[in-house]
Amino acid sequence: SGSISDFVENHPTIKILALSFLLLIGFTLIIEGLHQHIPKGYIYFAMAFSVFVEMLNLKLRKKKTEPIKLRQEIPGE
Repeated sequence: SGSISDFVENHPTIKILALSFLLLIGFTLIIEGLHQHIPKGYIYFAMAFSVFVEMLNLKLRKKKTEPIKLRQEIPGE
């Protein structure tokens, strides 16, 4: 549990993803309560696609290099 909470704390986009999943599930429950049918495959695909995109984002952010210096350092600043 500690390692999971550390991971979530270090990656705030995971918190946003979890919140969006909760909103998606809540919206689905409300729609189901109004006797409208949403195929579960659509919900599962949306969630899986979101997780896939987030995994790509985490991998790409990990590979960032040092920022390029656009100007010389001025002594005394």
